[in-house]
Amino acid sequence: MKIAVICANGRAGRRIVQEALSRGIDVTAVVRESNQTEAKQVLKKDLFDLTADDLKGFDAVIDAFGAWTEDTLPQHSTSLKHLCDVLSGTETRLLVVGGAGSLYVNPEHTVCLADSPDFPDAFKPLAAAMARALGELRRREDVRWTYVSPAGDFRADGERTGRYILGGEELTLNSKGESTVSYADYAVAMVDEAEKGTHIRQRISVVAE
Repeated sequence: MKIAVICANGRAGRRIVQEALSRGIDVTAVVRESNQTEAKQVLKKDLFDLTADDLKGFDAVIDAFGAWTEDTLPQHSTSLKHLCDVLSGTETRLLVVGGAGSLYVNPEHTVCLADSPDFPDAFKPLAAAMARALGELRRREDVRWTYVSPAGDFRADGERTGRYILGGEELTLNSKGESTVSYADYAVAMVDEAEKGTHIRQRISVVAE
């Protein structure tokens, strides 16, 4: 299997690269600056400059893009649109490192986690930007995309257990009543989906057991 990890130098991207390499997958790290991952194959290029030729021949492209400041939040939409346009009409899968704020917290799917009273105000702009990008992605029928939301508590320094619960559109709690997952276990789930998942044009979610 041959995959590309875009924005591979980020915290999620590095762990996804590491997980894929541990399975013997052919991995290309796509980075803007010097490579900080374990990948030997590197494409040094800005996401917005990627072309169809750059991504040709990959079985899956994993988008680990992230933007956090007020002026860059719209790039969640513009970056995803660019990748969709580049991959339009191809068999290459596009797997997106998503957010948790847009997960539903009621069976009617009318209230999202970001709407709940305990959701931190500081993260609401980011959640809104990522939710808009997901909404736009849902309209793309020309791309084999999968959007992978982490649990509400996404822990960068958590351990890799190799176990997780795969959920869907709703916020899933584990046996302890928690919504948490480490970056390492999220990477396990992401690479599992790239290798054998069938959730085409669906949003899935991941929580630790």
